[in-house]
Amino acid sequence: MARAGSTGLNFRPPTTSSAPSKDFVSPSVSFLQGKWHVTHSTLPMWKKNQNVTITYTPLPQNTEALDDLVEYQPLNSTKQKKVEGIDTPDATTKGAYNWRGKGLLKIASSHWQVLGYGEEDGGWAVTFFQKTLFTPAGIDIYARQKSGLSETLLERVKQELRAVEDANVQKLAETIFPIKHES
Repeated sequence: MARAGSTGLNFRPPTTSSAPSKDFVSPSVSFLQGKWHVTHSTLPMWKKNQNVTITYTPLPQNTEALDDLVEYQPLNSTKQKKVEGIDTPDATTKGAYNWRGKGLLKIASSHWQVLGYGEEDGGWAVTFFQKTLFTPAGIDIYARQKSGLSETLLERVKQELRAVEDANVQKLAETIFPIKHES
C-alpha cells in the first residue's frame, strides 16, 4: 500500500496526472459516509469562513452515490450556510466522484477524488478537486474529529502531498492553510 520512502500512508496522484497510482487502495463508500470536519484547505473561500463540515449520506436508490451537504459559517457570524449536491461515482476511477449541485446550484458541477485516507486519529481523508467555473483546483484535508489531525499525522499527510508525482498537487501542498473551528 505504501510507496518506498513514504510515510506509510495510503496516497495516490490525481487522475489528471500521468503518474501511476501504485498500490493505492480506494476507500469504501461506507468509509466516506458521515460527517467530516474540513480542517485544512487550499480553497480561497474557506479563508473567510469557519466550522466547515461535509456530510456524506448514501442515497436510498443508489448506495454508491452520496448526498453531499457542506455547512459553514462566515467568520464573526453565527449564521450557518450550506451547499447541497449529489456525488455520483466516477465510472472509471474508484474513490472519485462527479458532484452536481442541487436547487439553484444544479448548473454547477465538479469532479473530486480521494488522494489519501486512513483510520489514524479517528479517521482522515485528503481530497483533490478539479478547477470549475467557480473555484480553482484544490485540496481539502478532512478529519472525523473536530480538533483535526495530530501535528505528527498532519505533517505526514503534508509530506505525502509534497511527494505525490504531480506538479499541481505539490504546488498546492505548499499553500494549505488551517480552517478555524469553534464550538
